Amino acid sequence: MPSDPGTEIEIRRGDDWHLHLRDGADMQSVLPFTARQFARAIVMPNLKPPVTTVGEAAAYRDRILSALPAGLAFEPLMTLYLTNDTSAAEIKAAKESGFVHAVKLYPAGATTNSEAGVSVLTNLYPVFEAMQEADLPLLVHGEVTDAATDVFDRERLFMERDMHPLVRRFPDLRVVFEHITTRDAADFVENATERVAATITAHHLLLNRNALFAGGIRPHHYCLPVLKREEHRQRLVAAAISGNPKFFAGTDSAPHAKHTKENDCGCAGIFTAYAAVELYAEAFDNAGALDRLEGFLSEFGPRFYGLPLNAGKIKLKKVKSAVPKSFVMGANEVVPLRSGGELEWQIVA
Repeated sequence: MPSDPGTEIEIRRGDDWHLHLRDGADMQSVLPFTARQFARAIVMPNLKPPVTTVGEAAAYRDRILSALPAGLAFEPLMTLYLTNDTSAAEIKAAKESGFVHAVKLYPAGATTNSEAGVSVLTNLYPVFEAMQEADLPLLVHGEVTDAATDVFDRERLFMERDMHPLVRRFPDLRVVFEHITTRDAADFVENATERVAATITAHHLLLNRNALFAGGIRPHHYCLPVLKREEHRQRLVAAAISGNPKFFAGTDSAPHAKHTKENDCGCAGIFTAYAAVELYAEAFDNAGALDRLEGFLSEFGPRFYGLPLNAGKIKLKKVKSAVPKSFVMGANEVVPLRSGGELEWQIVA
C-alpha cells in the first residue's frame, strides 16, 4: 500500500553503482545531479576512446573531481574497460591503484561506445583469473550481440551461454550482473553464490516495454537492455524490495543530447540522474516497501564492494514537483525521464 502524501522518511546517503558521466562540458553539466544525491558512484568507462588503463582512469578521475561544484562531497569510483587486449598486469595495477574498483565487460557492439568490447569471452579467462586473484569485481553488460537473436532475448541467452560458465569457472570472482531486466536474470542472481550480485535501475522498476510505444515511438524510453514485459518488471520489483543484499541500486543514467535521441537511429540510454533517489523512492513506495529502500540504496552495494557505509543522511518527502522538459548538457540539451511530467517525491534535506 503506497504511503500518504506528505510522508517523510530519512535514510543513509546512498551510492550509485552504475553511472555514465560522459566527459568535458557534458560531464560538467550532469555531474552535479549525482553529487547532490549520492556520496559515491561507479563510473562507466565507455568514453571515446574508452578508459582501458589505470593511467587513463586516473586522468578521468581528475577531470571529474575538477568539475565537481564547490561544497559537494562526491567520490568517483573508477572502472576499466575490458578489451581483447587487457592484460593480467593491468589488472594487478588496477587493484594496487586504490581508485579503480572494478572492470567492465561490454560484449562488442552491445550498447553505446562498445565497439572496442570483448568478442570471445573465453579468450579472456587468464584476465578473469587475475581478477579473481586480485579480488577485483567484474561488471557485466549481459547481452549477446548476434543479429539473429531477438532483442528481447539477448539478456537471457547471454546468461545461459556465458554467465553460467563464467561463474562456474571462477567461483571466487566477484561479479555484478548489471542493470538486469528479466525474471530469468533475477532468478539467476538469487540462486548464485554470494560472489554474484546485480544492479537494478529505477526505470526498469517503473516502466515496462509498453512505455516505448505509448501514443507513438518514445525515443527517450529507449535503453539497452531494452524494457521488458510487465511480468519481468514485477519480478525486478520483487527482487529490489526483497531485502536480499545481492540486489542494489545502479541507475545506468545515460545522458544523450536530445538530437541524438530524436532521429532515425537514436541512441540508447535514459537520463535519470537528476532525480534518481526520488524515482527509486516512488518504485519502493508503490510496492509498499519504503522500509526496504535504505538497504537497497545505501547498504548492500558498499558491503558487496567492501567499502564503508556513508555517514550522512538525506530526508525525502512525498510531495509532487514538476519535471523540466529538458536540462542543459554542454552545448546541447538532455531530455530526462518524466520530461514535462511530475515526480512523486522530493529530497528536502
